[in-house]
Amino acid sequence: MAEVVTFGELMLRLAPEGYNRFVQADRLCASFGGGESNVAVSLANYGFDASFVTKLPEHEIGQAAVNSLRRYGVDTSAIVRGGERVGIYYLEKGASQRPSKVIYDRAGSAIAEAAPTEFDWRKILDKARWFHFTGITPALNDRAAAICLDAVKTAKELGVTVSCDLNYRNRLWSKEKARQVMGELCQYVDVCIANEEDAADVFGIRAADTDVTAGSVNREGYRDVAGQLKERFGFSKVAITLRESISASDNNWSAMLLDGNDYFFSKAYAMHIVDRVGGGDSFGGGLIAASLLGFGPQETIEFAAAASCLKHTIEGDYNMVTKEEVLKLSGGDGSGRVQR
Repeated sequence: MAEVVTFGELMLRLAPEGYNRFVQADRLCASFGGGESNVAVSLANYGFDASFVTKLPEHEIGQAAVNSLRRYGVDTSAIVRGGERVGIYYLEKGASQRPSKVIYDRAGSAIAEAAPTEFDWRKILDKARWFHFTGITPALNDRAAAICLDAVKTAKELGVTVSCDLNYRNRLWSKEKARQVMGELCQYVDVCIANEEDAADVFGIRAADTDVTAGSVNREGYRDVAGQLKERFGFSKVAITLRESISASDNNWSAMLLDGNDYFFSKAYAMHIVDRVGGGDSFGGGLIAASLLGFGPQETIEFAAAASCLKHTIEGDYNMVTKEEVLKLSGGDGSGRVQR
């Protein structure tokens, strides 16, 4: 099987053209995406043998979802086929002071109806070096959470590195339920990925002097957040993205990595955003790639932050960049000059 395995829900994304509002739209643009599938596509684009695992219907829309991954070289051989629905999310892209809006229509999707017995994790993870999931998947329901638990337990038995992006979504579950479920799953996680809000929402761990809605992030406060996460769960690494939201169109972007007992901060980027969705997933993909490539901690966090910065310039969930493009930006060339 693949070198890197990710597990989650692949959804149909329906969005008005450009920056139109839902109520203005007379047509919707269709594409596919989802937290863990986005990570798999990133890794495939960097040249890794990446596999995405989920459950999708056998009808044409399910096949179109599978094809969207195959197009970029993702291994889809472990996808279970069955069920009735592909989950949908509707995206209205924000601009300036108007925020983006997401509406989910994913109840009864194939992966939400999946059973733990449908996934042979010992076979799926055979020869894998890394397994990745996010907090979105166990939030779907108790069955999905049980599948995630089976996966991480098997990964630990096989010596596979496990990463998790906390990715709290308040429309999917309560903070109390998230704390209970993620608290158990994180016992098996080696690398924890979070943003400036996740640690507070899921585990009640907050950075001092930070107001994300006011575009103010206290970078040093996240040393304490990462340290508390590591102390509570024994993570070998904790990576936190630091987003300063000036508006829906413009953000300052950087990241921090706690590796062992040492802290590393990336350079900061002033981003003008084309599409924010998938930004955190592209960070996770960059972090995993840099780790597997044997980069040092500073190189790793620079690569992950640069990869995510570039994703914000690309329409759709998937990060359509190469390893060389990320290395160029992380190396200091953010001029945007035409490449001839």
